[in-house]
Amino acid sequence: MIGGTMGKLTALAVKNATAPGRYLDGEGLFLLVKPSGARSWLLRAQVDGKRREFGIGPAADIGLGEARERAAAIRKQYRAGVDPVAARRAARAAQREIPTFADAAETVHGEREGGWRNDKHKAQWLASLRAYAFPSLGTSRIDQIDAPMIRAALLPIWLEKPETARRVSQRIGTVLDWAHSNGWRPQEAPMRSVLMGLPRQPRRDRHFAAMPFTDVPAFCAAMEAAAPVAGRLGLLFTIYTASRSGEVRGAQWGEVDLAAKVWTIPADRMKAHRAHTVPLSPAALAVLERAAALRKSAKPSALVFPSRTGGELSDMTLAKVLRDAGQPFTVHGFRSAFKDWAAEETAFPDAVSEAALAHGDPDKVRKAYRRTDFLQLRRELMEAWAAFIAGPSGNVVPIQPRNAMRKGAA
Repeated sequence: MIGGTMGKLTALAVKNATAPGRYLDGEGLFLLVKPSGARSWLLRAQVDGKRREFGIGPAADIGLGEARERAAAIRKQYRAGVDPVAARRAARAAQREIPTFADAAETVHGEREGGWRNDKHKAQWLASLRAYAFPSLGTSRIDQIDAPMIRAALLPIWLEKPETARRVSQRIGTVLDWAHSNGWRPQEAPMRSVLMGLPRQPRRDRHFAAMPFTDVPAFCAAMEAAAPVAGRLGLLFTIYTASRSGEVRGAQWGEVDLAAKVWTIPADRMKAHRAHTVPLSPAALAVLERAAALRKSAKPSALVFPSRTGGELSDMTLAKVLRDAGQPFTVHGFRSAFKDWAAEETAFPDAVSEAALAHGDPDKVRKAYRRTDFLQLRRELMEAWAAFIAGPSGNVVPIQPRNAMRKGAA
């Protein structure tokens, strides 16, 4: 042993310490050399009146300076009343509890499948991850998955199977966000950076990229929980009313009748140049209530969702909300999602959902004889849409409209 004094070791002394024994550095820190030649650092301390020894690590990997830093950290822990050994064991146990991506995806699917009405979607949700995400991400711990790993999983199908790749991307993001909400990831899914790192997908048709309607509830829940800025509130209102983004961006408080629960868009702001009355569901009214808290002018002409400068939001503002959320869809696509939901999940006549979308009837004869805009049925439809978005905790979605009509009735 070196001198038996309390003097500090030096890097040279550590290097030359080859004889078996304990080489004291000071404040309880020793360099332990075993007969086998193995060398490691050891800290001796008094904890609760008892002598304890803490292994710090092999000297081959840990230099003198790092050994002193680790020893100081351990001393700080036990002085604060924390048992370093117990804390280390707890940390290791916590690491063992963090699930793999595959286990997390299975759990997410199990938790959510009860809220899905479409059996095909239930099966496809997990099957797509098993086919395209599990091979590269499945065995990785959920907290270790980063943007390059996700990009590598998506790249082989990104151009070959663009629609499938977008859905897989969204579902990967859902699993990672779920892990974040459970405390297993320090951050939410890095989907925006992943999408920026992938090549632009070819446009095969003129259809707007629409989020599957089964994924709209989770997306809206995330938007509702986020800060109530004009762009985010505008997007939520667009979704709840199934309106065009331009109609929402130009919405004025004078067009809204809160007592009657309607929003009347004047003809000069409508694509078909006809005034359109939108029945407002409780969810849409709640968005307006949050928007009113941000209102800076009492004038009827004041915009409901103004930009920071007070003018009308640009058409890219709502799209940016989607991009920032890592969603590869268009704002207009939510109208398609609404239409798909109405067709697949409800018994409302097609004419009612078409009226809700303010679509004109191409049949001139039928159009000439129609004398209703289905306002009451549209109110029921929009309330059902809002209830569907609210999920199992919301109201039950009425499958049959109160005034029963055959699907497609004029």
